[in-house]
Amino acid sequence: MKIVIPKEYVSGERRVPVIPSNVKQLMKLGAQVEIEMDMGNLSGYTDDEYISAGATVARDRKALLSSADVVLRLHKPPIEEIDWLKKGSIHISYLDPFNEKETLDKLVSRGISAVSMEMIPRITRAQKMDALSSQASLAGYVAVIVAAERLNKIFPMMMTPAGTIAPSRVFVIGVGVAGLQAIATAKRLGARVEAFDTRPVVKEQVQSLGARFVKIDLGETGQTKDGYAKALTKEQIEKQQQEMAKHCAMADVVITTAQVFGRKAPRIVTREMIMTMKKGSVVVDLAAESGGNVEGSVPGQEVIIDGVTIIGLKNSASHVANHASQMYSSNLISFINEFWDRETKSLKLRLDDEIIKGCLVTHENTIFSETLKKLM
Repeated sequence: MKIVIPKEYVSGERRVPVIPSNVKQLMKLGAQVEIEMDMGNLSGYTDDEYISAGATVARDRKALLSSADVVLRLHKPPIEEIDWLKKGSIHISYLDPFNEKETLDKLVSRGISAVSMEMIPRITRAQKMDALSSQASLAGYVAVIVAAERLNKIFPMMMTPAGTIAPSRVFVIGVGVAGLQAIATAKRLGARVEAFDTRPVVKEQVQSLGARFVKIDLGETGQTKDGYAKALTKEQIEKQQQEMAKHCAMADVVITTAQVFGRKAPRIVTREMIMTMKKGSVVVDLAAESGGNVEGSVPGQEVIIDGVTIIGLKNSASHVANHASQMYSSNLISFINEFWDRETKSLKLRLDDEIIKGCLVTHENTIFSETLKKLM
């Protein structure tokens, strides 16, 4: 079975889907691996390293994709490239299936079995394949590092001959994987950290990292079976914003991480809240690409509103491309190992498997995912 890994051409993308050491694992399974020339340069991996691991290198992208039994990549395929894929081949990547109907329709028409890495179910057996969590953890780290660089203060308390410098205050909104890593990183840098989430169940996790959990009584809230925060009512959002405004006003850095899977990110920090913040403070919006938690944030840009710097981080994990590639590659290899048939030396998608039921979105000229069928 031939596994193909093309170069990513999305603007600002520096990650690669598979690193050389994992190519060796694929070779041991009996796969033939071919990559596109210069695929790993921006992540620090050379063609020679891939060749040493057993892969071959191709220059012709169309010929490369046309020959694939399995395609491994980061982003959804451009529409025109789907026509190059063999009928019945397997395509594994992020697909944003709730918002990419045209892509899904094209995959269906070509008879491609498409696996969406966003839809890997959050069950114990699939933890090693959970790319959303692995990349979100790095995003939380990056958010704090970017904020610390932009802030005109230091994070830790310092006792100096000129007097004592008070620690900076960091307020993290949304305590999922990214939020927890942001809390941990800010604490390591010496900041005073507060955090809020609509799910009271995360309070102990926040406190275990040495941060203070901000409690806001919103009535009935909670989380989905996959661990995502449930969407709030209009009244709950208004009450949440009123209370959070007080903590934003005290903060030097605000980091927002709240996202609802498959839907536009909730608007949490309003312009009115920003106007109450201290001049020179920094807001980092990790949800900028999915609609934005912060009013006025722009994906991939920094804007200043009333003296407050608003950073709309885009493709956050790509800022640490080497380790992000290492983690995503491990997620992909874990998936392949789980469904690799050792006898036929091929990838077999067991359609009755719980993981496949969750993440396989198209198969044999139809929408396979029951979740997507209901929505579409």
